[in-house]
Amino acid sequence: MKAVTWQGRRKVSVDTVPDPVIEQPSDAVIRVTSTGICGSDLHLYEVLGPYMSTGDILGHETIGIVEEVGSEVSNIRAGDRVVIPFQISCGTCFMCKRGLTTQCETTQVRDQGSGAALFGYSKMYGQVPGGQAQYLRVPYADFTHIKVPEGPDDGRFLYLSDVLPTAWQAVAYAGVPNGGSLTVLGLGPIGDMACRVAAHQGYRVIGVDRVPERLARAAARGIETINMDQVGDGLADTIRDMTDGRGTDSVIDAVGMEAHGSPIGAVAQKAGGLLPDPVAVKVFDAAAIDRMGALLSAIDIVRRGGTISLIGVYGGMVDPMPMRILFDKQIQLRMGQANVKHWVDDILPLLTDDDPLGVDSFATHRLPLASAPEAYKMFQEKTDGAVKIVLDPSA
Repeated sequence: MKAVTWQGRRKVSVDTVPDPVIEQPSDAVIRVTSTGICGSDLHLYEVLGPYMSTGDILGHETIGIVEEVGSEVSNIRAGDRVVIPFQISCGTCFMCKRGLTTQCETTQVRDQGSGAALFGYSKMYGQVPGGQAQYLRVPYADFTHIKVPEGPDDGRFLYLSDVLPTAWQAVAYAGVPNGGSLTVLGLGPIGDMACRVAAHQGYRVIGVDRVPERLARAAARGIETINMDQVGDGLADTIRDMTDGRGTDSVIDAVGMEAHGSPIGAVAQKAGGLLPDPVAVKVFDAAAIDRMGALLSAIDIVRRGGTISLIGVYGGMVDPMPMRILFDKQIQLRMGQANVKHWVDDILPLLTDDDPLGVDSFATHRLPLASAPEAYKMFQEKTDGAVKIVLDPSA
């Protein structure tokens, strides 16, 4: 089959690799019909390269048709249309029963000190082949799937794999009070969708980015927007001026470890990336530093007694935190990978013909799988208005 493989820092290729097969009786194999490129894939493309191996298959946003199931799989069968959550979880352990599928005790990657195994996401999360491919093996398939209606258009349901539940959890963790206000930092796919979810739930939403196309996209859905390049160091003051001098009740950091405006973290990340991989991994595991610009802005922006929801991926081990300010402002922090299946029942009623979240038109680009190298470059460089890119393995 054809698959998108990691070949080095800022380098992916589309290669012929062996077709996946049933390896355990709890497995299924699906034929992928659409697969997305996620913002966290760009971390692998750049900063987290030392955790990757040449030839690793990328991707964790997948929808497709079941081709084959193992002997212990009873909840799906060949021909079913399924979305595959980005994390692999058993559904029966202590953590899964509490809705914390990202902490599944059956698939935890204990040798890395990590939570549940993820598709296509490096040694840190199990080095499981990902879904940017023509076929995907799904472990623990009885639970690691979301069955969706048949139909020709994947756009309605593809985002259940990551974007929708991640944005939904980001808003839930933000704890916005009824009728309250929320700032969303970063209007990539997750930030954009978080704005939509929060506005749908009746909150006042302020979206912040520096890319004009992303700002225009949010504004077209009625979101108040701020171009951070136009306000410079005055971003927090601008938001306080808009909110009676307090700041918004809550802030979502949808940027994470590669924030702009973080020169020390940027230098540290680049320096680490130049080391031999075994050395770089040891350095990252003990002394990794994130670019903290977005989180520091969130701490400044949020009102006293407010809540910050971290949904952008962070990987640092010695990140400096302004604890005095966090304590003095009585700020609450919530964070973590999205527990996909925990939120599905809340989201599915919105995937209707009315399409209140605009999922049908959410993708800015739909390209053949063979165009993955160009798509990754476009997405990372934020050119051609790229916000969400979907790859078609059949094209």
